[in-house]
Amino acid sequence: MELQTIWFFIWGLLWAVFFMTDGFDFGVGMLYPFLGRSEQDKRIMLNSVGPLWDGNEVWLITAGGVTFAAFPQVYAVMFSSLYSALMLILFALIIRGVSFEFRGKVDSAKWRKVWDTTLFVGSFVPALLFGVAFANIFQGIPINGQGIFQGNLFTLLNPYGLLGGILFVLLFLEHGAIWLTVRSEGEFQDRSLRAAGNVWPFLLVVAVIFLASSWFMTPLYDNYMSHPVLFLEILVTVASLLGIKLLLKKKAYFQAWLSSSLTIVGATFFGVIGLYPNLFPSSIDSTFSLTAHNASSSPLTLKIMLIVVLIFIPIVIAYQVWTYSLFKDTVTEEDFTY
Repeated sequence: MELQTIWFFIWGLLWAVFFMTDGFDFGVGMLYPFLGRSEQDKRIMLNSVGPLWDGNEVWLITAGGVTFAAFPQVYAVMFSSLYSALMLILFALIIRGVSFEFRGKVDSAKWRKVWDTTLFVGSFVPALLFGVAFANIFQGIPINGQGIFQGNLFTLLNPYGLLGGILFVLLFLEHGAIWLTVRSEGEFQDRSLRAAGNVWPFLLVVAVIFLASSWFMTPLYDNYMSHPVLFLEILVTVASLLGIKLLLKKKAYFQAWLSSSLTIVGATFFGVIGLYPNLFPSSIDSTFSLTAHNASSSPLTLKIMLIVVLIFIPIVIAYQVWTYSLFKDTVTEEDFTY
Protein backbone atom coordinates (compact mmCIF):
# COMPACT_ATOMS: atom_id res chain seq x y z
CA MET A 1 0.00 0.00 0.00
CA GLU A 2 1.33 3.43 -0.87
CA LEU A 3 2.53 5.68 1.93
CA GLN A 4 0.21 8.46 0.69
CA THR A 5 -2.79 6.17 1.07
CA ILE A 6 -1.72 5.11 4.56
CA TRP A 7 -1.35 8.72 5.63
CA PHE A 8 -4.65 9.68 4.05
CA PHE A 9 -6.46 7.26 6.33
CA ILE A 10 -4.33 8.18 9.36
CA TRP A 11 -5.38 11.77 8.68
CA GLY A 12 -9.03 10.71 8.61
CA LEU A 13 -8.65 8.56 11.72
CA LEU A 14 -7.15 11.39 13.76
CA TRP A 15 -10.06 13.69 12.89
CA ALA A 16 -12.52 10.91 13.74
CA VAL A 17 -10.88 10.31 17.13
CA PHE A 18 -10.92 14.04 17.86
CA PHE A 19 -14.64 14.28 17.09
CA MET A 20 -15.30 11.17 19.19
CA THR A 21 -13.38 12.36 22.26
CA ASP A 22 -13.92 16.11 22.24
CA GLY A 23 -17.43 15.66 20.89
CA PHE A 24 -18.94 14.91 24.29
CA ASP A 25 -17.15 17.98 25.71
CA PHE A 26 -18.83 20.11 23.08
CA GLY A 27 -22.12 18.39 23.82
CA VAL A 28 -21.88 19.05 27.55
CA GLY A 29 -21.05 22.69 26.86
CA MET A 30 -24.05 23.09 24.54
CA LEU A 31 -26.35 21.42 27.09
CA TYR A 32 -24.98 23.56 29.90
CA PRO A 33 -27.65 26.32 29.85
CA PHE A 34 -30.47 23.78 29.56
CA LEU A 35 -29.48 21.08 32.06
CA GLY A 36 -27.56 23.33 34.45
CA ARG A 37 -30.56 24.54 36.41
CA SER A 38 -28.70 24.96 39.69
CA GLU A 39 -25.11 25.58 40.75
CA GLN A 40 -24.86 21.93 41.76
CA ASP A 41 -26.01 20.80 38.30
CA LYS A 42 -23.43 23.05 36.67
CA ARG A 43 -20.67 21.70 38.86
CA ILE A 44 -21.64 18.16 37.99
CA MET A 45 -21.42 19.03 34.30
CA LEU A 46 -18.09 20.80 34.66
CA ASN A 47 -16.56 18.04 36.76
CA SER A 48 -17.73 15.37 34.33
CA VAL A 49 -15.44 16.80 31.61
CA GLY A 50 -12.98 18.88 33.66
CA PRO A 51 -10.16 16.31 33.87
CA LEU A 52 -10.55 15.21 30.24
CA TRP A 53 -11.34 18.08 27.87
CA ASP A 54 -7.79 19.39 27.43
CA GLY A 55 -6.41 15.90 26.82
CA ASN A 56 -9.09 15.33 24.20
CA GLU A 57 -7.93 18.37 22.26
CA VAL A 58 -4.52 16.75 21.79
CA TRP A 59 -6.14 14.91 18.89
CA LEU A 60 -7.01 18.23 17.22
CA ILE A 61 -3.38 19.34 17.47
CA THR A 62 -2.27 15.97 16.14
CA ALA A 63 -4.70 16.10 13.20
CA GLY A 64 -3.55 19.61 12.34
CA GLY A 65 0.10 18.59 12.70
CA VAL A 66 -0.36 15.60 10.44
CA THR A 67 -2.03 17.79 7.82
CA PHE A 68 0.94 20.19 7.97
CA ALA A 69 3.66 17.52 7.89
CA ALA A 70 2.15 14.90 5.58
CA PHE A 71 0.17 17.15 3.24
CA PRO A 72 1.72 20.65 3.49
CA GLN A 73 0.03 21.97 0.35
CA VAL A 74 -3.37 20.95 1.71
CA TYR A 75 -2.54 22.67 5.00
CA ALA A 76 -1.61 25.89 3.18
CA VAL A 77 -4.68 25.95 0.96
CA MET A 78 -7.04 24.82 3.74
CA PHE A 79 -5.94 27.49 6.18
CA SER A 80 -6.16 30.21 3.56
CA SER A 81 -9.48 29.04 2.08
CA LEU A 82 -11.19 28.32 5.39
CA TYR A 83 -9.32 31.04 7.29
CA SER A 84 -12.39 32.86 8.66
CA ALA A 85 -14.11 29.67 9.80
CA LEU A 86 -10.95 28.23 11.34
CA MET A 87 -10.14 31.46 13.19
CA LEU A 88 -13.67 31.53 14.62
CA ILE A 89 -13.17 27.93 15.76
CA LEU A 90 -9.81 28.85 17.32
CA PHE A 91 -11.21 31.83 19.22
CA ALA A 92 -14.18 29.75 20.39
CA LEU A 93 -11.86 26.99 21.66
CA ILE A 94 -9.79 29.59 23.50
CA ILE A 95 -12.75 31.13 25.32
CA ARG A 96 -14.08 27.65 26.11
CA GLY A 97 -10.79 26.67 27.74
CA VAL A 98 -10.63 29.95 29.66
CA SER A 99 -14.22 29.41 30.83
CA PHE A 100 -13.33 26.11 32.49
CA GLU A 101 -10.46 27.73 34.38
CA PHE A 102 -11.88 31.18 35.21
CA ARG A 103 -15.46 30.41 36.18
CA GLY A 104 -14.69 29.55 39.80
CA LYS A 105 -12.02 32.20 40.40
CA VAL A 106 -14.42 34.87 41.72
CA ASP A 107 -17.37 34.27 44.04
CA SER A 108 -19.84 36.31 42.01
CA ALA A 109 -23.03 35.28 40.23
CA LYS A 110 -22.42 37.81 37.43
CA TRP A 111 -18.86 36.56 36.96
CA ARG A 112 -20.03 32.96 36.69
CA LYS A 113 -22.83 33.92 34.28
CA VAL A 114 -20.31 35.52 31.89
CA TRP A 115 -18.20 32.37 31.79
CA ASP A 116 -21.26 30.13 31.60
CA THR A 117 -22.24 32.01 28.43
CA THR A 118 -18.78 31.78 26.89
CA LEU A 119 -18.68 28.06 27.68
CA PHE A 120 -21.86 27.56 25.65
CA VAL A 121 -20.66 29.74 22.77
CA GLY A 122 -17.21 28.13 22.84
CA SER A 123 -18.82 24.71 22.49
CA PHE A 124 -21.54 25.48 19.96
CA VAL A 125 -19.44 27.45 17.45
CA PRO A 126 -16.75 24.76 16.91
CA ALA A 127 -19.35 22.00 16.72
CA LEU A 128 -21.28 23.89 14.04
CA LEU A 129 -18.29 25.14 12.04
CA PHE A 130 -16.42 21.84 12.02
CA GLY A 131 -19.51 20.30 10.47
CA VAL A 132 -19.82 23.17 7.98
CA ALA A 133 -16.14 22.88 7.02
CA PHE A 134 -16.15 19.14 6.48
CA ALA A 135 -19.45 19.17 4.59
CA ASN A 136 -17.98 21.77 2.24
CA ILE A 137 -14.90 19.62 1.76
CA PHE A 138 -17.19 16.68 0.95
CA GLN A 139 -18.96 18.61 -1.83
CA GLY A 140 -15.87 20.49 -3.00
CA ILE A 141 -14.35 23.89 -2.28
CA PRO A 142 -14.24 26.58 -5.01
CA ILE A 143 -10.45 26.79 -5.39
CA ASN A 144 -8.69 27.57 -8.65
CA GLY A 145 -5.51 26.15 -10.13
CA GLN A 146 -3.36 28.31 -7.84
CA GLY A 147 -5.19 27.05 -4.76
CA ILE A 148 -6.90 30.42 -4.23
CA PHE A 149 -10.37 30.31 -2.66
CA GLN A 150 -13.02 31.88 -4.86
CA GLY A 151 -15.46 32.99 -2.20
CA ASN A 152 -15.84 34.05 1.44
CA LEU A 153 -17.24 32.77 4.72
CA PHE A 154 -20.81 33.03 3.45
CA THR A 155 -19.88 30.84 0.46
CA LEU A 156 -19.34 28.05 2.99
CA LEU A 157 -22.73 28.66 4.61
CA ASN A 158 -24.58 26.92 1.80
CA PRO A 159 -27.48 24.49 2.44
CA TYR A 160 -25.31 21.35 2.40
CA GLY A 161 -22.64 22.98 4.55
CA LEU A 162 -25.22 24.10 7.13
CA LEU A 163 -26.79 20.63 7.07
CA GLY A 164 -23.38 19.20 7.95
CA GLY A 165 -23.07 21.72 10.76
CA ILE A 166 -26.48 20.77 12.18
CA LEU A 167 -25.55 17.08 11.96
CA PHE A 168 -22.36 17.65 13.96
CA VAL A 169 -24.21 19.72 16.57
CA LEU A 170 -26.79 16.94 17.06
CA LEU A 171 -24.13 14.21 17.13
CA PHE A 172 -22.26 16.04 19.86
CA LEU A 173 -25.42 16.92 21.80
CA GLU A 174 -26.37 13.24 21.88
CA HIS A 175 -22.81 12.24 22.78
CA GLY A 176 -22.68 14.78 25.61
CA ALA A 177 -26.11 13.89 27.00
CA ILE A 178 -25.18 10.22 27.17
CA TRP A 179 -21.85 11.09 28.82
CA LEU A 180 -23.70 13.06 31.51
CA THR A 181 -26.04 10.10 31.99
CA VAL A 182 -23.03 7.85 32.54
CA ARG A 183 -21.29 10.24 34.95
CA SER A 184 -24.24 11.35 37.09
CA GLU A 185 -26.96 9.95 39.31
CA GLY A 186 -30.41 10.73 40.66
CA GLU A 187 -32.65 13.43 39.24
CA PHE A 188 -29.89 15.01 37.16
CA GLN A 189 -29.16 11.66 35.53
CA ASP A 190 -32.85 11.32 34.68
CA ARG A 191 -32.85 14.73 33.00
CA SER A 192 -29.70 13.89 31.07
CA LEU A 193 -31.28 10.65 29.90
CA ARG A 194 -34.38 12.51 28.75
CA ALA A 195 -32.19 14.98 26.88
CA ALA A 196 -30.47 12.11 25.06
CA GLY A 197 -33.86 10.64 24.23
CA ASN A 198 -35.19 13.96 22.95
CA VAL A 199 -32.17 14.69 20.74
CA TRP A 200 -32.00 11.21 19.17
CA PRO A 201 -35.06 11.47 16.82
CA PHE A 202 -33.79 14.77 15.41
CA LEU A 203 -30.35 13.25 14.94
CA LEU A 204 -31.82 10.29 13.08
CA VAL A 205 -33.86 12.51 10.74
CA VAL A 206 -30.93 14.85 9.99
CA ALA A 207 -28.57 11.89 9.45
CA VAL A 208 -30.95 10.38 6.90
CA ILE A 209 -31.35 13.74 5.12
CA PHE A 210 -27.56 14.19 5.09
CA LEU A 211 -26.99 10.73 3.58
CA ALA A 212 -29.61 11.40 0.91
CA SER A 213 -28.30 14.90 0.18
CA SER A 214 -24.77 13.55 -0.17
CA TRP A 215 -26.00 11.37 -3.03
CA PHE A 216 -27.20 14.38 -5.01
CA MET A 217 -24.81 17.12 -3.90
CA THR A 218 -21.44 15.37 -3.59
CA PRO A 219 -19.37 12.72 -5.38
CA LEU A 220 -18.90 10.79 -2.13
CA TYR A 221 -20.84 7.76 -3.31
CA ASP A 222 -18.60 7.19 -6.34
CA ASN A 223 -16.14 5.10 -4.33
CA TYR A 224 -18.99 3.17 -2.73
CA MET A 225 -20.53 2.36 -6.08
CA SER A 226 -17.14 1.26 -7.44
CA HIS A 227 -16.60 -0.98 -4.41
CA PRO A 228 -20.03 -2.00 -3.01
CA VAL A 229 -18.44 -3.74 -0.02
CA LEU A 230 -17.77 -0.25 1.33
CA PHE A 231 -21.50 0.16 1.97
CA LEU A 232 -20.86 -1.98 5.05
CA GLU A 233 -19.31 1.10 6.63
CA ILE A 234 -22.58 3.00 6.23
CA LEU A 235 -24.59 0.04 7.55
CA VAL A 236 -22.38 -0.23 10.64
CA THR A 237 -22.76 3.51 11.27
CA VAL A 238 -26.55 3.37 10.92
CA ALA A 239 -26.68 0.29 13.17
CA SER A 240 -24.64 2.16 15.78
CA LEU A 241 -27.03 5.11 15.62
CA LEU A 242 -30.04 2.83 16.08
CA GLY A 243 -28.17 0.97 18.81
CA ILE A 244 -27.98 4.13 20.90
CA LYS A 245 -31.74 4.14 21.38
CA LEU A 246 -31.89 0.43 22.17
CA LEU A 247 -29.05 0.58 24.70
CA LEU A 248 -30.51 3.63 26.44
CA LYS A 249 -33.80 1.75 26.86
CA LYS A 250 -31.87 -1.16 28.40
CA LYS A 251 -30.13 1.32 30.73
CA ALA A 252 -26.77 0.22 29.35
CA TYR A 253 -25.56 3.79 29.43
CA PHE A 254 -21.83 3.28 28.92
CA GLN A 255 -22.49 0.89 26.03
CA ALA A 256 -24.79 3.55 24.56
CA TRP A 257 -21.93 6.05 24.81
CA LEU A 258 -19.65 3.60 23.00
CA SER A 259 -22.32 3.20 20.33
CA SER A 260 -22.50 6.99 20.02
CA SER A 261 -18.70 7.06 19.69
CA LEU A 262 -18.85 4.52 16.88
CA THR A 263 -21.56 6.58 15.18
CA ILE A 264 -19.33 9.67 15.18
CA VAL A 265 -16.32 7.73 13.90
CA GLY A 266 -18.49 6.10 11.24
CA ALA A 267 -19.99 9.41 10.15
CA THR A 268 -16.50 10.85 9.74
CA PHE A 269 -15.24 7.86 7.78
CA PHE A 270 -18.30 7.96 5.54
CA GLY A 271 -16.83 11.16 4.18
CA VAL A 272 -13.19 10.09 4.34
CA ILE A 273 -13.84 6.93 2.30
CA GLY A 274 -15.95 8.84 -0.19
CA LEU A 275 -13.28 11.53 -0.60
CA TYR A 276 -10.33 9.25 -1.33
CA PRO A 277 -7.92 10.12 -2.86
CA ASN A 278 -9.07 13.75 -2.62
CA LEU A 279 -8.13 15.70 0.47
CA PHE A 280 -9.30 19.10 -0.71
CA PRO A 281 -11.41 18.70 -3.85
CA SER A 282 -12.09 21.67 -6.09
CA SER A 283 -15.68 22.33 -7.12
CA ILE A 284 -14.45 24.45 -10.04
CA ASP A 285 -12.42 21.81 -11.84
CA SER A 286 -11.38 18.36 -10.58
CA THR A 287 -7.89 18.93 -12.00
CA PHE A 288 -7.42 21.65 -9.35
CA SER A 289 -8.14 19.22 -6.50
CA LEU A 290 -5.48 18.43 -3.91
CA THR A 291 -5.13 14.70 -3.38
CA ALA A 292 -3.13 12.33 -1.23
CA HIS A 293 -0.84 11.85 -4.21
CA ASN A 294 -0.21 15.35 -5.56
CA ALA A 295 -0.08 17.25 -2.25
CA SER A 296 1.95 14.96 0.01
CA SER A 297 5.42 15.32 1.48
CA SER A 298 8.32 13.27 0.17
CA PRO A 299 8.25 9.47 0.65
CA LEU A 300 11.17 9.73 3.10
CA THR A 301 9.26 12.24 5.24
CA LEU A 302 6.15 10.06 5.23
CA LYS A 303 8.22 7.00 6.16
CA ILE A 304 9.93 8.73 9.10
CA MET A 305 6.61 10.13 10.29
CA LEU A 306 5.01 6.69 10.12
CA ILE A 307 7.71 5.26 12.39
CA VAL A 308 7.17 8.11 14.87
CA VAL A 309 3.39 7.62 14.82
CA LEU A 310 3.65 3.87 15.36
CA ILE A 311 5.74 4.55 18.47
CA PHE A 312 3.96 7.48 20.07
CA ILE A 313 0.27 7.12 19.18
CA PRO A 314 -0.09 3.90 21.24
CA ILE A 315 1.46 5.79 24.18
CA VAL A 316 -1.07 8.60 23.82
CA ILE A 317 -3.92 6.09 23.57
CA ALA A 318 -2.67 4.23 26.66
CA TYR A 319 -2.48 7.51 28.57
CA GLN A 320 -6.02 8.47 27.61
CA VAL A 321 -7.39 5.03 28.48
CA TRP A 322 -5.74 5.37 31.90
CA THR A 323 -7.17 8.87 32.34
CA TYR A 324 -10.70 7.80 31.42
CA SER A 325 -10.42 4.83 33.78
CA LEU A 326 -9.22 7.10 36.58
CA PHE A 327 -12.23 9.42 36.20
CA LYS A 328 -14.87 6.83 35.33
CA ASP A 329 -16.85 7.10 38.56
CA THR A 330 -20.07 9.04 39.06
CA VAL A 331 -19.60 12.72 39.84
CA THR A 332 -20.86 13.60 43.33
CA GLU A 333 -20.68 16.65 45.59
CA GLU A 334 -17.47 15.29 47.11
CA ASP A 335 -15.78 15.91 43.75
CA PHE A 336 -16.50 19.64 43.75
CA THR A 337 -13.29 21.57 44.11
CA TYR A 338 -14.75 25.07 44.27
